[in-house]
Amino acid sequence: MAISDNPQRGTGRDSLFLLANLRVEGSDALHSVRIRNLSRGGLMAEASLRVICGLPVQVELRQLGWIDGVVAWVQDNRFGIAFDEEVDPVLARPQHTAEPHACFTRLRTPASALPTAGLLRKV
Repeated sequence: MAISDNPQRGTGRDSLFLLANLRVEGSDALHSVRIRNLSRGGLMAEASLRVICGLPVQVELRQLGWIDGVVAWVQDNRFGIAFDEEVDPVLARPQHTAEPHACFTRLRTPASALPTAGLLRKV
């Protein structure tokens, strides 16, 4: 089945920018790739690495580890990888946690009650 004939094509893709490692089957060499979008069934990557359709690969995604797949399409320096098994793309996103000191609270005291209220000039 051609990718354009696939009814799932274009659904549920998550646009993002991640750096990942890619390994071609039969080689231990790691290649750096940029992940441009990610879905449950695959991803689009950019790299200077030349690949061909049907090439078995593994890609290392943060929080998910090594994922097996196959190169589904190639266009210039971009290529698609169809995963052997579905993944949860949300888990691959960077997790941002707020530090306690990074939170802000509203000052509830009116400016007129501050000791320096008379020193403020009107703008």
